[in-house]
Amino acid sequence: MRKVEPKRLRPDVDAAVRGGDWTQAMDGEGLPENSTLEHALYWRQIYTEILDMEEKVLARIRQLMVTQSAEGRREVELTNVPVVVAQAERFRQRLSYWDARVAQLDGHPRGHLDGQLDS
Repeated sequence: MRKVEPKRLRPDVDAAVRGGDWTQAMDGEGLPENSTLEHALYWRQIYTEILDMEEKVLARIRQLMVTQSAEGRREVELTNVPVVVAQAERFRQRLSYWDARVAQLDGHPRGHLDGQLDS
């Protein structure tokens, strides 16, 4: 029986929590260890695109912060920046899972799916 989650009143908080959870896969993603090469290549590309966007968002935020007052800059440092950094880290971590899976399926084991390098 499926557990029913209560409806949240703060989708912004839910998004921030989801964005920072490295274990949170995207809808339809599945587990890297159960994927085919085609599936792994697809998700590697998706995470590459999203990570690239997040890095651009963070760079733009930092660029805009230069012209802000000290108070405004401090608030952005406390609120916006940590959320975007956490999201970028999540996508970077998920990308590393898929990089490892692609390498594994392509016959070039570069690391385990948990991000640890082979010895």
